[in-house]
Amino acid sequence: MTTPTTSSPLALGVATASYQIEGAVAEDGRGPSIWDTFTAEPGRVVGGDDGVDACDSYHRVEDDIALIRGLGVDAYRFSLAWPRILPEGRGRVETRGLDYYERLVDGLLEAGIEPVATLYHWDLPQALEDEGGWLERRTAEAFVDYAGVAHQRLGDRVTSWATHNEPWCAAYLGYAAGVHAPGRSEGAAGHRAAHHLLLGHAWAREALPGAHVGIVLNLAPVWPESPEAADVADGVDAIRNRVWLGPLVDGAYDERMLAIAPVLADPGLVRPGDLDAIKGSADWLGINYYTPIRPALGTGEGEPHPEQGAYPGVERLDLVVREPRTDIGWEIEPRGLEELLVETHRRTGLPLVITENGAACADTEVVDGRVEDTDRIDYLRDHLAAVDRARDAGADVRGYFVWTLLDNFEWAEGYAKTFGLVHVDRSSPSLTRTPKASYHWFAEQVAAPAGGRGAAGLLTP
Repeated sequence: MTTPTTSSPLALGVATASYQIEGAVAEDGRGPSIWDTFTAEPGRVVGGDDGVDACDSYHRVEDDIALIRGLGVDAYRFSLAWPRILPEGRGRVETRGLDYYERLVDGLLEAGIEPVATLYHWDLPQALEDEGGWLERRTAEAFVDYAGVAHQRLGDRVTSWATHNEPWCAAYLGYAAGVHAPGRSEGAAGHRAAHHLLLGHAWAREALPGAHVGIVLNLAPVWPESPEAADVADGVDAIRNRVWLGPLVDGAYDERMLAIAPVLADPGLVRPGDLDAIKGSADWLGINYYTPIRPALGTGEGEPHPEQGAYPGVERLDLVVREPRTDIGWEIEPRGLEELLVETHRRTGLPLVITENGAACADTEVVDGRVEDTDRIDYLRDHLAAVDRARDAGADVRGYFVWTLLDNFEWAEGYAKTFGLVHVDRSSPSLTRTPKASYHWFAEQVAAPAGGRGAAGLLTP
């Protein structure tokens, strides 16, 4: 395979996730997810928000396909809701849920847009969490059955599949820090969840025959704030990045990871054959990038960072965030994306796709039918330039997806933070959609000679 450069097509697209946009959480047989349960608990989400309505995309799929078509993009990345297809997590199949995704896929194809499906974007069926969730091996087994059901209905039209989205968040924010669903603050339990998520990914390949199967990771460059913080930073890098790349590339957890998480050396958890199955199980790698991580040597003083508890086993850790920042408080640093792409290509040799990149901006007002989000345009322009530099340096980057199409339910932030290219008026019963200035700007980039050029078959070798 030759290494692409900026002269070869870079597919451009937009991305969304099921719980964040669909709504209709109790319709057509959908079962409850861990996010339905989590959002119902007081104090878990800003403003007491939930995904009951979200963007109502379940009922407005044609409207949203029209918005995607209006961008002229090559591809659309979306996720399937596991409890909409298997309400109890395994066993009984709800065909009305599959019908919805079939309408979406067929509508995209009719519009000339490649569908890229993600099987798991965090909405685990509550029935499986009641059995232990990702702390149990049988959840990975159930995931394989779910993948097979989805592929049986859609696999003749969807060729690019991601198994998991940001398993670091599912494992460490969900089971270690407790700031995401299922809200369990159990420290080292995050390591158990991580291994089972990797197993589910690897095993699911058998249920996706003929597909290009990848996994989407929120890898991040880790830059220590001082030489004294180098050891702490190495521990952060182990949990954020190497816990995934070690098994996927080398078939092993490295020595530092095992020192931080001795449970990963427990033969009751990591059984014979597990790491062999995980090694080489990704045809491509999705990268979600927003910000670098800057570990400092912790003093125990000051306000704890919300992700502090997501690095169990790393002692004396503080996380520093420099200016400038987006509205959600994340440092803006395009150089981190360039470095990450070059280094990940070197480390893995896999085709890469930026499956999410975008900015939360305080742009909630519509004036004369427009939202002037020039700060988001600046962010996207600078990060696309970073992608070009990485490709010029030899990184095999096949696509770039903006996060996100619509202002949506932003997990623990509720509807307080907006990432969308399209404004959604939550004060209106019709949830009126208004394309922002960034929507029109991105459409211009797609149409430009250096933009997306109908790069059909995003991940076809």
